[in-house]
Amino acid sequence: MEETIHITVEDQHGEVRQLEIPDGINLSLMEVLKASEYPILATCGGMALCATCHVQVLAGQEKLEPRTEAELDMLDTLPDADDHSRLSCQIRLTASLDGLKIRVSGNN
Repeated sequence: MEETIHITVEDQHGEVRQLEIPDGINLSLMEVLKASEYPILATCGGMALCATCHVQVLAGQEKLEPRTEAELDMLDTLPDADDHSRLSCQIRLTASLDGLKIRVSGNN
């Protein structure tokens, strides 16, 4: 039986919604957020070159792969980035991310 990945998303206005994503969908978090009509620009198409898919991880950061040098370099360009900042294009959705909680940055 296929598992479902549950991700809680808070938008820039404080509205909270839970997304249910089928495991094995082979998409990035950025692609799912765009498809769910969140204001993610992703002007570079998911190549970690623009930081317009910035999110804050509110819970579950320990479940994520470490940030790459390219991701860290782009996060350094953001004035509001902190230790909980990630580029959603660099987060591949897997069953291990079930329960992840994020906030979509208001400046995307």
